[in-house]
Amino acid sequence: MIYRLLADLLVALHFLIVAFVVLGGLLVLRWRWVMWLHLPLAFWGAFIEFFDVVCPLTPFENWLRRRGGGTGYEGGFVDRYIAPVLYPEGLDRRMQIILGIVVIVVNVIVYWRVFRGSS
Repeated sequence: MIYRLLADLLVALHFLIVAFVVLGGLLVLRWRWVMWLHLPLAFWGAFIEFFDVVCPLTPFENWLRRRGGGTGYEGGFVDRYIAPVLYPEGLDRRMQIILGIVVIVVNVIVYWRVFRGSS
């Protein structure tokens, strides 16, 4: 029971991290110090999408699910949780590249505004 709960909490944390990767730059408009948390995670998120790497949180979630009597799953977090919501047909390589570009573009725009406003 506890392992399933921990796996579910890990999924919630993973969703928050993904949201922070995509939109966390907006928090930098308000709190500049957030940049030191956001930039490494934004680079990590783009790296994951561009190079089709599985985030370490995914195998950890699978391990927790198996320990809780469930089964793990193949693929990554985006394939498992985000793709079915955003792309019901499945997430292909082209779409992963597009997602990586979206992460970069959104954050370049936000950071451009942050640094343009500070000059």
